[in-house]
Amino acid sequence: MRYRLTFMIGAAVGYVLGARAGRERYEQLRKGARQIAQNPAVRNTVESAAQNGRAMSSRAFAKVGDRLPDSVGERVRSLRERGQGSEDDWGTSNT
Repeated sequence: MRYRLTFMIGAAVGYVLGARAGRERYEQLRKGARQIAQNPAVRNTVESAAQNGRAMSSRAFAKVGDRLPDSVGERVRSLRERGQGSEDDWGTSNT
């Protein structure tokens, strides 16, 4: 209960401060986030992390794939097939 109350108080304070800052501050934060996301170093790091994650998940699936229920294995295979050859929201490839 203590954590829930702390969260609710934090959410209320954040809402009040956000409302006081107004739309102009929101747009400034949004512009800053967009500039960070478009930074080549950040984009390369995100793409590298995504590729490493896909490689690790493929290795993990190869090790435990035969122990998974058929429904889970089929779901993983369909997700892997669906994601190949497309771009994500960051403009990076899913290869």
